[in-house]
Amino acid sequence: MRIVLQRVNHASVTVDGEICGQIGKGYLVLLGVGHEDTEEDCRRLADKIINLRIFSDENDKINLSLNDVGGELLVVSQFTLYADCRKGNRPNFIQAGKPDEAERLYNYFVDYCRSKGKHVETGIFAADMKVSLENDGPFTVILE
Repeated sequence: MRIVLQRVNHASVTVDGEICGQIGKGYLVLLGVGHEDTEEDCRRLADKIINLRIFSDENDKINLSLNDVGGELLVVSQFTLYADCRKGNRPNFIQAGKPDEAERLYNYFVDYCRSKGKHVETGIFAADMKVSLENDGPFTVILE
């Protein structure tokens, strides 16, 4: 599983001109599922994201978690995180999870985050989505 995590002031995802998910302060989570990923990987990364301390405290030190700031999550599926561009000029996606299993694990990840009390908005799996955001910092991290 690969995640590009962006700390945002706000973010939204649109499909066919309609907003299907939007958040205020929190994280935009671009989530790619690989063919070897499991529910345990979902839980481990969700817990890491929820507890990751990358928001500034009153002393402007990066010391607060999503829970500490009452942050929200916008989770968007993105199989292209598994693009392999080492050979040629056209990426291959051999390491990406098969669509049915990737969608199941994506939904599991979202449901797990919700079970932890987080407000979670989503895109639409496998749709052509337009993502808008205001990156706070900018602050972007990659998790695997």
